[in-house]
Amino acid sequence: MARRALILLEGHNRCTGLLYIQSAKNLGLHPIILASDPDCYEYIAAERVEVIRVDTRNLDALVRECSKLTVSNDIAGIVSTEDCAYATVGRLCRHFGLPGPNPASIERCCDKFIQRRLLAEAGVPVPAFRVASNARDVESYATEIGLPVVLKPAVGAGSKGVRLCRDVAEVAEHAAYLLEGKHVWQSSPRILVEEFAQGLQYIAEIMGNEVIAIGAADFGPPPHFVYREFTFPAPLTDDEQKHIADVSLTCLQALGLGWGPTNIELRWTKRGPVVIEVNPRLAGTPDPQLVQLAYGLDLITEHIKLAIGDGWDLRKRHSHTAAARILIADRDGTIDSIACESRAAAVSGVAEVKFYIESKTPIVRTGDSRDWIGHVMAASPSLPETEVALQRAVELISWSITPFPAPGE
Repeated sequence: MARRALILLEGHNRCTGLLYIQSAKNLGLHPIILASDPDCYEYIAAERVEVIRVDTRNLDALVRECSKLTVSNDIAGIVSTEDCAYATVGRLCRHFGLPGPNPASIERCCDKFIQRRLLAEAGVPVPAFRVASNARDVESYATEIGLPVVLKPAVGAGSKGVRLCRDVAEVAEHAAYLLEGKHVWQSSPRILVEEFAQGLQYIAEIMGNEVIAIGAADFGPPPHFVYREFTFPAPLTDDEQKHIADVSLTCLQALGLGWGPTNIELRWTKRGPVVIEVNPRLAGTPDPQLVQLAYGLDLITEHIKLAIGDGWDLRKRHSHTAAARILIADRDGTIDSIACESRAAAVSGVAEVKFYIESKTPIVRTGDSRDWIGHVMAASPSLPETEVALQRAVELISWSITPFPAPGE
């Protein structure tokens, strides 16, 4: 009898890919990863996951590999955690007659300029924006919009290449960085120049056409946008929550989304919620874990169930407050040691303490999500209790970093 297999197109180099593998196994599925570079997913060996090395940018190659798999497997579904692969997932699903996202909608959404234009045309509040492919236009548009502005690649994820520019010199400096070969582009070089929307950051987690949860988030110091803390649910009034939910659902209509998971980032400004970004996929760590801690709802499992054609269950089992603190190194260098993980994990209310690196790992900060070295998660019936548990755990953890030798040493 053929095994029911779940194809995971690319993995995830932190926790999310592993959680998909574990959820698939719990559902009685045989997970198979198709990846361009399987060696970058450290959990593959530990989980004994079947893996196939293939160029995941090549649709024909993927169709061939999946067709070979049908000889001994019943492909039940195809999913991914990655922006760059999600439109391809939609095409593969259509080829094999499986449930999946609309690839055209995903592609439009992953181009931040097209996404912005479609949202603006639908009346969704977004920051003022322009797109440029040369430094002169970048500087001109920044002046036109009004400083400070945010510069970001039109296609990309994880805040890579995103920076707040407070004056003309910073605009010129970052434009040069992006356009002169230091940034790795996923498409032809185009820079989105946008108004800096000032206000508290929120995240809406959506499944299908239902807003499941709204969380609050906080960044580290500018000019970068590196997430430092997340809280579910966000401390909002009922009216504020409804306003964010209504704007989020309008985004789905404007972008042709509504199948499976969507993650929307917003800021609450003087004119209310302004949409910063719509991600047509499930958010990565720590959002799915926090939603499960807060509500007892496993978004990863429910996504897989949808992908394999089973009915999902989006009922919330309880109502707690869950929060995560992201651990980030304060300097470049080599991690010498990490201490007191077990003591931090033993704090009442703490759900998980996890480092993504080991001792002797070199650290080179980049001002984006690659700077994360670990996280602490906590949950309890109330926000104050959760915050106390989180802070106690974080204070117990310590690590040391030896700076890199200076040139010539």
